[in-house]
Amino acid sequence: MKKWRAFSVTAILAASLLAACGGAENEAANADEQDKIVQYQRQAGVVLLPDLAQELGYFEDITLENVGNFVGGPESIQLTATGQIDYGWAFSGAILKSEAKDVPITSVIASYGSDEHTATSLYALEGSGIETAQDLIGKKIGVNTLGAHYEFFLYDYLREGGLTEAQIKEVAPVVIPAANAEQMLRNKQIDAVIMTNLARDLAVERGGIDEVVADIDVYGRDFTAGAMFFSDDYIAKNPDTVAQFVEGSAKALEWLKETPREEVIEIYSKILSERGEEAAVENTRFYQSPGITAVGGQLSDEDFTIWLDALEADGTIEKGSLDVSTVYTNEFNPYAK
Repeated sequence: MKKWRAFSVTAILAASLLAACGGAENEAANADEQDKIVQYQRQAGVVLLPDLAQELGYFEDITLENVGNFVGGPESIQLTATGQIDYGWAFSGAILKSEAKDVPITSVIASYGSDEHTATSLYALEGSGIETAQDLIGKKIGVNTLGAHYEFFLYDYLREGGLTEAQIKEVAPVVIPAANAEQMLRNKQIDAVIMTNLARDLAVERGGIDEVVADIDVYGRDFTAGAMFFSDDYIAKNPDTVAQFVEGSAKALEWLKETPREEVIEIYSKILSERGEEAAVENTRFYQSPGITAVGGQLSDEDFTIWLDALEADGTIEKGSLDVSTVYTNEFNPYAK
């Protein structure tokens, strides 16, 4: 197991300098000498594409090793950039902010997305009177974290709804744990909440809430919302490992699209049971779609420009300073060839 080290902004800057220097130390080893144990952080109750790829036997000679619990995209970026883990995943907007600061990571395949089954949506209690963006003025909206997918979606919806910047400032996003989202809404501690995945599925099943709007309605299409990435140093030293990882994950995604729902639920249940997550097995009944419509999880400029426009508009990223085509690569994805 790799040695875990404390990470910091200094560590990330150091990693950036090392990546920039390059040299023989970054040269790839022979395929047999490259890293074969890919370390990552697992998200409880969730089967990621690489997890499925490993179960389906799509990896030739690499093995995944869980070394901790996934907390969030920003931490995943830091841990990957500083070598604490080998691959991470995050919301595409968070990836852009890191790239703008020269954090040395490159996205290699989609990690999650929104379609009619997996869309992130804004919910309010039945009879609350909240039906449009205008109805959110002066209201508290529950989100999982600031500066990520939920908040981007919220502000884009408010702007689309015709709110002025002054009115938007009257809408208050409140960070709440996903596990408490439904209860806080029902207790009227917040006026509306943004949810997806299991939290949404359970809340909708219990009834009494209305969907106000979904992210795919705001953006007018299905879209990739996040990506998996490796550090530039790891890619340089272990290109065959990365290629095997991406190919297996891409094949797993296409398997999901082609396989009957009942069979997917069966294999998800098997994976979760083997991880000792019996409580999560029951929730596999909510599975409908992998959420990623791009063939093989290929990435595109559009997957990032959808968020870059907002980041440039609010001054987070200097306009014109970031070329999104340098943020990702499809070099390792067989579906892109």
